[in-house]
Amino acid sequence: MANMKSETGDDEMADNTSHASLGAAKSAKNDEFYTQYSDIEAEMNAYIEYNPNVFKGKTILLPCDDPEWSNFTRYFANNFERLGLRKLISTSYAKGAGNQQLSLFEESSPLYDEAKHETQGKLFTLTHDKDNSGNIDTDDLEFKGYLEGDGDFRSEEVCKLRDEADIVITNPPFSLFREFLAWIMDGKKQFVIIGSQNAITYKEVFPLIKNNEIWLGAPFPSGNAYFYVPDGVDVSVYAKGVYDPATKQLHFRNCRWFTNLDYGARHEWLMIDTMAHNLKFNKKLKKKLNAEDKKAKYPHYDNYDAIEVPFTECIPSDYEGIMGVPITFMDKYNPDQFEIINLSRYLTDSKGMTKEFVDTYYSQGNKGQIFEGHPDLCYYTLDGKAIVPYMRVLIRAKKEGRTK
Repeated sequence: MANMKSETGDDEMADNTSHASLGAAKSAKNDEFYTQYSDIEAEMNAYIEYNPNVFKGKTILLPCDDPEWSNFTRYFANNFERLGLRKLISTSYAKGAGNQQLSLFEESSPLYDEAKHETQGKLFTLTHDKDNSGNIDTDDLEFKGYLEGDGDFRSEEVCKLRDEADIVITNPPFSLFREFLAWIMDGKKQFVIIGSQNAITYKEVFPLIKNNEIWLGAPFPSGNAYFYVPDGVDVSVYAKGVYDPATKQLHFRNCRWFTNLDYGARHEWLMIDTMAHNLKFNKKLKKKLNAEDKKAKYPHYDNYDAIEVPFTECIPSDYEGIMGVPITFMDKYNPDQFEIINLSRYLTDSKGMTKEFVDTYYSQGNKGQIFEGHPDLCYYTLDGKAIVPYMRVLIRAKKEGRTK
């Protein structure tokens, strides 16, 4: 799909600097980020509040998470008894920047082998109160030795650990997100992982979201994610303002948790008004429509039977047809209230853009790369301006989600 310069709703615009930095990091395979303990705790609390027994009796696998540096390991070790876990398994990846450092867990173990440290992955487990302190915590983690390979999640031995586990939880490299998710789905496991918001639109991911097999987890606080960068990682690929050398942290606004564990906010009803009310009282919508058409009316796409809804807050509660909404709608998506029809870039039943539309689009000075038959959405304004909205999620309100 070619890139397009297009019109968009204000609530959809992601931070361009974050997008650019994530892209640069992925291209350079420079995306080994360490998640903050507080963010992990907040996310797990969302699942625990919905189902207090969500982790009870479960074996959790944290692939590529050396316990010396991983907050995922620290969180689940510290909360092992409270959550009622059966077993915690943590593996490290020998080629990871952080895992090149020698951890106390490894160095103090009789299994330590200097020759294997830099080339082979490591296995750690937690099952019981090893030091007889009266509680289970990080001090009870056991270094079980070296893996035969480097600890890559795709290896046969890590696949066996996946098969043993009930839930897989980690922050995989964004450059491997597609492959990592496929690895989890192949194992038919429950999971909680972090990825770029752009992953929603991946052809390997969107069908899973559409079919309600996976969904977005609870958002990061204020929509902002902060990650630590291990020593030795090249930070020159990150844009100014994204990496803070004082804290060694990266700041991204377009990261999301992805999961198939349920939580309460996912079922909260989106409070929306009727079409007439939105057109009369919503200032953002009126400003946008007046700038385009000088009249109060939701645009109808020229090449698909649906209306354009530029802001999630302006979804009309009484409209029975299909609506194109911003990608950020997915943060508010309640499967009890709406059904997902498709993503605009994957439409196969649209008319496609006509030659006349494409000619008009370019004659008006637009620079986006579109072509005759292009499947994405488009419409004309009243004065003949050709508009190509940014990628849209096509949705329809379920009958019980509509008001008259």
